[in-house]
Amino acid sequence: MSTFVLAAPIAGKSKEAEIKRINKELANIRSKFKGDKALDGYSKKKYVCKLLFIFLLGHDIDFGHMEAVNLLSSNKYTEKQIGYLFISVLVNSNSELIRLINNAIKNDLASRNPTFMCLALHCIANVGSREMAEAFASEIPRILVAGDTMDSVKQSAALCLLRLYKTSPDLVPMGEWTSRVVHLLNDQHMGVVTAAVSLITCLCKKNPDDFKTCVSLAVSRLSRIVSSASTDLQDYTYYFVPAPWLSVKLLRLLQCYPPPEDAAVKGRLVECLETVLNKAQEPPKSKKVQHSNAKNAILFEAISLIIHYDSEPNLLVRACNQLGQFLQHRETNLRYLALESMCTLASSEFSHEAVKTHIETVINALKVRGVGLKKNDKLGKKSKQSKEIESRVAILAEKYAVDYSWYVDTILNLIRIAGDYVSEEVWYRVIQIVINRDDVQGYAAKTVFEALQAPACHENMVKVGGYILGEFGNLIAGDPRSSPLVQFNLLHSKFHLCSVATRALLLSTYIKFINLFPETKATIQEVLRSDSQIRNADVELQQRAVEYLKLSSIASTDVLATVLEEMPPFPERESSILAKLKKKKGPGAGSELDDGKKEPGAEINGGMEPSASTASTPSPSADLLGLRAAPPASLAAPTSAGNLLVDVFSDSPAAAPGLAPGTDENFLSAGAAASVCEDPALPLSEADELLNKFVCKNNGVLFENQLLQIGVKSEFRQNLGRMYLFYGNKTSVQFQSFTPTRLPQLNIQTKAVDPLVEGGAQVQQVLNIECLSDFTLAPLINIKFRYGGTLQNITLKLPITLNKFFQATEMQSQDFFQRWKQLSLPQQESQKIFKANHPMDPEVTKAKLLGFGSALLDKVDPNPDNFVGAGIIQTKSLQVGCLLRLEPNAQAQMYRLTLRTSKEAVSRHLCELLSEQF
Repeated sequence: MSTFVLAAPIAGKSKEAEIKRINKELANIRSKFKGDKALDGYSKKKYVCKLLFIFLLGHDIDFGHMEAVNLLSSNKYTEKQIGYLFISVLVNSNSELIRLINNAIKNDLASRNPTFMCLALHCIANVGSREMAEAFASEIPRILVAGDTMDSVKQSAALCLLRLYKTSPDLVPMGEWTSRVVHLLNDQHMGVVTAAVSLITCLCKKNPDDFKTCVSLAVSRLSRIVSSASTDLQDYTYYFVPAPWLSVKLLRLLQCYPPPEDAAVKGRLVECLETVLNKAQEPPKSKKVQHSNAKNAILFEAISLIIHYDSEPNLLVRACNQLGQFLQHRETNLRYLALESMCTLASSEFSHEAVKTHIETVINALKVRGVGLKKNDKLGKKSKQSKEIESRVAILAEKYAVDYSWYVDTILNLIRIAGDYVSEEVWYRVIQIVINRDDVQGYAAKTVFEALQAPACHENMVKVGGYILGEFGNLIAGDPRSSPLVQFNLLHSKFHLCSVATRALLLSTYIKFINLFPETKATIQEVLRSDSQIRNADVELQQRAVEYLKLSSIASTDVLATVLEEMPPFPERESSILAKLKKKKGPGAGSELDDGKKEPGAEINGGMEPSASTASTPSPSADLLGLRAAPPASLAAPTSAGNLLVDVFSDSPAAAPGLAPGTDENFLSAGAAASVCEDPALPLSEADELLNKFVCKNNGVLFENQLLQIGVKSEFRQNLGRMYLFYGNKTSVQFQSFTPTRLPQLNIQTKAVDPLVEGGAQVQQVLNIECLSDFTLAPLINIKFRYGGTLQNITLKLPITLNKFFQATEMQSQDFFQRWKQLSLPQQESQKIFKANHPMDPEVTKAKLLGFGSALLDKVDPNPDNFVGAGIIQTKSLQVGCLLRLEPNAQAQMYRLTLRTSKEAVSRHLCELLSEQF
């Protein structure tokens, strides 16, 4: 074997020689396996090992698998080890040998030989197939919690179970072992504790109540580690830091739960966190980087836990001060991590003042070039980190901006220093603020003009300069140093160095210059007429050049002024830069970022991204799923009474809600909403019929009479949703005391609307929805208003049904029928045979099933006329898998609908909802 291992690379100096040597060896091994003489265990091991080596060299192996399986039955460790290694690397989950392999693994698990058991567990974890999960998912927990299991086996069993749970969570049964596995945190063997923490952290995310007792045990173990000296845990001390990996894992586990309710446990945990912060101030015990990395890993995880609890003001302030020290550190990674944590910390009400003390440090960081600007390969790997740093600097700069001029200076400075890593949202934000504020437009034009005069100017600065000068260059044109031709020549000198997108923006700036400065018309037309423009290989640039040239040639001055007029102010909306921080914090973080008292310059945090136009910078497209901000609570825009909802269902940026349960201060909670509503009317008789129209769609007119029209536009993702209700006054008379009030059924938060609705006007109401568990009754909304002195009282069912929280799931035929058989209990199935109420059009049926929320699975049902679907109902407390089968009978004009889920009530309710649609 050693001769071959040495010879192969030598022969490999030539590809042909290596292949020749490999083929010769393969022929020899094949002849040995097929020979009449039976091979002993050592020979099998040697040849199987050679095959494994050949495979690792990149050559295909199509034999030897059976010999490897035979090695599993050997009683010698080295032979069994090679057999398991070969299987882990070369055998796939669809192999015909899986059953033989599983039998060998079962024998080794039952042998009680710790070495053989560990080999078998490693093989299960390495392969990690669904078949192995089905075979061993119930056996491994028993081994893990057995009292006579060796420590090394427990460690392997915990990690093996973790692997199976990650690949096939539905096959790992939760049972009495879950309470016993928590007590492994008290095990004397640190390796067992480390593996158990990893397993519990993964399991508790889905089943937190089953493992909540782990909090006190984790605090106890963490306290022992933190208070111990480096000599106490010699086998687990890394560069004078006791058990750093276990400490980090324990701190992450504690972040899965709220602060401990037991005062003693909480006090002990606070002591641990204070000790970690104190140790950060101690002189290092080693100058090696491994020592500082281990200490800082624990420190940052402790700070994350402090921020997660958000209940200890002293710890929050100390954490903030520690991060402030890291912001001045010469190590870029530390500055990056500190800034990331500082951004999250800024959302805590207890740390606002402490964070403000470090704003100057953050601003000074802008003057230091980040390592991402250095173009060698080694430091280039940190470019993503640098981009994150610049984004966080922009977020902090906007949140604590003192005035608009300062903000413009800061962001332009950021673009100048780190332009490669400044996201588009940052310069979009500068544009929208400048456009919305008359007092800063001249200053911004002067500032970008000076910035563009630098010999080396970043492309993002050219974009900002092109946009601002195209809109407001006339405000500085009176100075001979920034005359119209000087501005044009300055921008055009950057043109050939820019990307296609920036060149397109500059062409739009040029045509705006013709409108602002008629004296530049001839010069700009010459540029547009050049072959490099009207014959440009890029279609977009060519089209813009031709159209702008024609527009400037044939249009009158008045027409040109109308077409190229100054961009109007953008509607005031939340900043997308701050929205990025909210998104990172997760749903419900809205109010945490908006202080109850208004900061100086807080108005800067309003507006929206520049919208696309022919002669201006394209903006990101409208985002219904809420990557940006929510629109205002009410928009009273007069429109014709006959077409009140003309813009309700468009994709304009005004309809770009944030999909989160939202906790903004101007949202009403469920209880508050309920208290406002007194003596609501009973639901309309046609409420159920109106509701059924929305089971398979999200947009439309919910209700309409001679006075009022109510439109709906909604979007759902997992267990969250956001719904817009549009109330249109169809009359010419003002509605007074207009109060739509949601009656308390679901966890829905609403924004109040204007109590006065002018004749022919439309107002809008936002509902943030969170599905906590499965439900059957749709929530109600009561609308009261006075029309001509008469009180109108209407109660409707909101179109929020359980299927709105459906997440489509793709499945293969084999997986579908396997899962179908697993859901075979009578209470898990709901079936209904019913007459078709509408024409039986397969395309319409398919569209309705997709609108219902399930994924349609092709080529699963043997009958091609049948429809098969799968999905998961997402709620906060649990997930419910759902399989459906719809069998149409065109001759009898009948359907048979079958639904199977893990909950009886869900099966019955979904079957009832869907059957009403056909």
